[in-house]
Amino acid sequence: MRVCLAYDCLFPWTVGGYERYMRALAEAVAAAGHEVTFVTRLQWDASNAPDIPGVRVVAVSPRDELYGADGNRLIGPPLRYGRGVLGHLLRHRGEYDVVHVCSFPYFSLLAAGAARTQPLFVDWPEVWSAGYWRGYLGGPAGFVGWAIQRLCARVPQQAFTLSKLHGDRLQEEGLRRPPIQLGGLYDGPLEPPASVELEREPLVVFAGRHISEKRVPAIPAAIALARERVPGLHAVILGDGPEFDAVRAAIEGHGVGDIVSTPGFVSAAEVATAISGAACLLLPSQREGYGMVVIEAAAQGTPSIVAAGEDNAAVERIEPGVNGVVAASDAPADLADAIVATIAGGPALRASTAAWFAENAERLSVAHTTRQVLAAYAAAVPTPRARSRARSCEPGRGASVVS
Repeated sequence: MRVCLAYDCLFPWTVGGYERYMRALAEAVAAAGHEVTFVTRLQWDASNAPDIPGVRVVAVSPRDELYGADGNRLIGPPLRYGRGVLGHLLRHRGEYDVVHVCSFPYFSLLAAGAARTQPLFVDWPEVWSAGYWRGYLGGPAGFVGWAIQRLCARVPQQAFTLSKLHGDRLQEEGLRRPPIQLGGLYDGPLEPPASVELEREPLVVFAGRHISEKRVPAIPAAIALARERVPGLHAVILGDGPEFDAVRAAIEGHGVGDIVSTPGFVSAAEVATAISGAACLLLPSQREGYGMVVIEAAAQGTPSIVAAGEDNAAVERIEPGVNGVVAASDAPADLADAIVATIAGGPALRASTAAWFAENAERLSVAHTTRQVLAAYAAAVPTPRARSRARSCEPGRGASVVS
């Protein structure tokens, strides 16, 4: 098969869970013997251009900053990338057996639809409600964003989702055929560490970008409340972002500067070390498309706390009392109750978390997901003989035509 993968970010030039997945998918499809082209935007200098075995990387839009000062995506780069994808697909019409795009940032999906690409596969990491769009962009702009998303859902496609929440929403938005729910995006070791230390200090860890939907500034207040019931409780808030100063202000305001540290952005190895020594991971997000960090924490035998919410698919990663706790909301008091309950679970909860990971790791892995994707490709693409027969029947495409 000749496969075109299209996403405006490419790991490691842009870092994130979905970026890692798309890179891994490209490598897996190439390793399976297929021709792979990865269509993206320019993210590198000439001295460090991508060199991915079996994968041709094509940049169709210039090097742009993706995010504004408020942490929201800018509109210009997606428009330029969508235009580049449209031009690429029109120029190379008929050269791909499969085109596979990410729904976001939408204009590349619309470009594939305008180019009448079939079969078209689309990843939908998230589907936002109309209310969330209004809160994210404001009234008129939010309505436009929601309308574009809804239009994208109605493009003929085979959709992939990572959660029931977003799969159900996608069908409500007008998707014409049921989506395929993929297993997961975990790309680490499938076996838990040979020895998981179950006796741990009362340490709470957060790891992620400091953006409004992550609700990071709520953590210091939650720690202050929980410490009244958990002697020695302390926390590490890892990461950086637009709300970093608000987090620091919340730490000062709640008088927990001596027990809550904010090292900022650290390496992946440092994140893993912090989580492996924690009593629990705290993820108070209002919105998550998947919740990868919950799986990464479980791999270390560390239970997670997530917050219930209509836009939070991370709750689907939690079996309450088995690998973590679902807080009633992202309010500090509810987060504090969840912290107390999780730490009270002690070694038994950490042992059951490690067992949960061992039982589910393969199903949640990138390897399992890429097998699902390849099977979907194979089901949609005719055999080489059928393709050859179809081409020979096209007007002006007889067997003796020389181009």
